[in-house]
Amino acid sequence: MEILAYGVQADERPLLEQAFTGRHELRCLSVFLNRDTAPLAAGYPGVSSSVNDVLDAGTLTLLAAGGTKLIAQRSTGFNNIDLEAAAELGLTVARVSYYSPYAVAEHAWALALAVNRRLTRAALRCREFDFRLDGLLGRDVHGMTVGVIGTGKIGECFARIAHGFSTELLGWDIAENPACRELGMTYTELPDLLARADLISLHVPLLPATHHLIDAAALARMKDDAILVNSSRGGLVDTAALVETLRAGRLSGVGLDVYEEETGVFFYDRSVEGISDDTLARLVTFPHVLVTSHQAYFTRTAVGQIIDATARNIEDFSAGRTNENTLVPRT
Repeated sequence: MEILAYGVQADERPLLEQAFTGRHELRCLSVFLNRDTAPLAAGYPGVSSSVNDVLDAGTLTLLAAGGTKLIAQRSTGFNNIDLEAAAELGLTVARVSYYSPYAVAEHAWALALAVNRRLTRAALRCREFDFRLDGLLGRDVHGMTVGVIGTGKIGECFARIAHGFSTELLGWDIAENPACRELGMTYTELPDLLARADLISLHVPLLPATHHLIDAAALARMKDDAILVNSSRGGLVDTAALVETLRAGRLSGVGLDVYEEETGVFFYDRSVEGISDDTLARLVTFPHVLVTSHQAYFTRTAVGQIIDATARNIEDFSAGRTNENTLVPRT
């Protein structure tokens, strides 16, 4: 089956090509899928999309008109795809329902530790041979109260690492995870978790019910010296409210791997022309804020699993089968 893959990163491309050799004909593009680039897929029965592609009704209409039958997304999240429009157009949609949760949990902890110990500021100073310790005072993670919002596979991995630091664990989710209970986690209501936790990490999907879960009211409940980490979905945090909270001198550290308006910014080089997003521009100026460009999943292990699952999704579609990754079945 001929597949056109959009939004392929340089480090991802050889892994994709190796996995697809002898299985499917593959063409990789670094450009992202949207209404402007959808016509490139004309004649390709299958398209593989990335998490920051824009698969709205307009894009999907163009793909269907060009003969595309399958959208194989290389991510767990699929909020960028209009599933209702896909179904109406007769497009099959599949995602990757599982890949290494350790990749994301470990990156979340990397963010937490970096902002807590002011590693970005320290590294920049040392490059200029400034070895002062002014402004670099951190805290022991040992003994902290850590709040885990969302205790699925990734949240559980994050909690296991927290347990290794000998922290007090608080959890919030619609369903309790027995494995987290065994770690000593106490499940509580969200307002209580926000008020008690020294470190809060987000691991819930982006749904209408979780959009801006961390809004101005939630931020106001947090301790003045709390640390907030988001490696899940940008829309969980009201970024404008977060900026105002930081401007008020609250929160001792923020680590973000995602941003609610990241499409068209993350995965691009904007170092020459800059960005027009005033909120993001303001956010990155705070010395105790660390932003990375949606790379928590980006390990060799996780990317390999994503690619293998994508190839299997394509093979199952070709054989007329559905699997646990199918979002919109073949009609």
